[in-house]
Amino acid sequence: MTTVTRFAPSPTGHLHLGHAHSALFGWRAATAAKGRFLLRIEDIDPQRCRPEFERDLMEDLAWLGLAWETPVRRQSNHLDDYRAALGRLQALGVVYPCFCTRRDIAAEIARAGHAPHGPDGPLYPGTCRHLAESERAARMAAGEAYAWRLDVAAAVRRVGPPRWFDRGRGWQEATPEILGDVVLARKDTPTSYHLSVTVDDDLQGVTLVTRGEDLFFATHLHRLLQALLGLHVPEWHHHGLLTNDRGERLAKRDRAQTLRSLREAGCAPAEVRALAGFPD
Repeated sequence: MTTVTRFAPSPTGHLHLGHAHSALFGWRAATAAKGRFLLRIEDIDPQRCRPEFERDLMEDLAWLGLAWETPVRRQSNHLDDYRAALGRLQALGVVYPCFCTRRDIAAEIARAGHAPHGPDGPLYPGTCRHLAESERAARMAAGEAYAWRLDVAAAVRRVGPPRWFDRGRGWQEATPEILGDVVLARKDTPTSYHLSVTVDDDLQGVTLVTRGEDLFFATHLHRLLQALLGLHVPEWHHHGLLTNDRGERLAKRDRAQTLRSLREAGCAPAEVRALAGFPD
């Protein structure tokens, strides 16, 4: 089987060294196996994504020495694919509309005095999970904002806890309940990161998903979605993260040093590859 990897940035800012590490990790895995390397633009957030950032990230990656297949898949051009997947989950009865705002959820957790926690904090308390169908329909017809959440318990009952293989950690049994009933889509946006990345990896024939270990727990959920939707199952390899002097992972929001700034400072591609953990 041909190895197919991908790098899938969101054009919400300039790439930093952590992005370079992730891109090089996937690219090296593909080239070492004489396989294929894809670039995907995850631009489903129109409020934060900018075409100039997409242009710049492609320029930075090419300068770094990476090459990818064309055409590049842009998620904003494929919303119908995600609508179709959501429709299949609706037909299975494993999603439900949730009308809770962030404030509602915080208030419910506060009233309860405690809440189950997952890797990203308190889990959604399931407020809307057991609403009557008549109430759901009436509130949707009235124009209330809502999100489609995955009923994880119902989903696991349908397909069981599927397994998945990580090249760094071996076989794993999926435990998607650690993330709770996550949002898969919203009233006006037919997808989320979790749904779109799962659909895209299948449609693009990705055989090895390479990404940071901060997304390790998300893979439990993505494997469940694959089982529900009948999608092919890749392998995964979650790599380590580059950190700053305080041991914190590099992030756009913290204004981590960008590839663009390193280029402007006169660094050569080989120097930046070495800083990103891939000396020639």
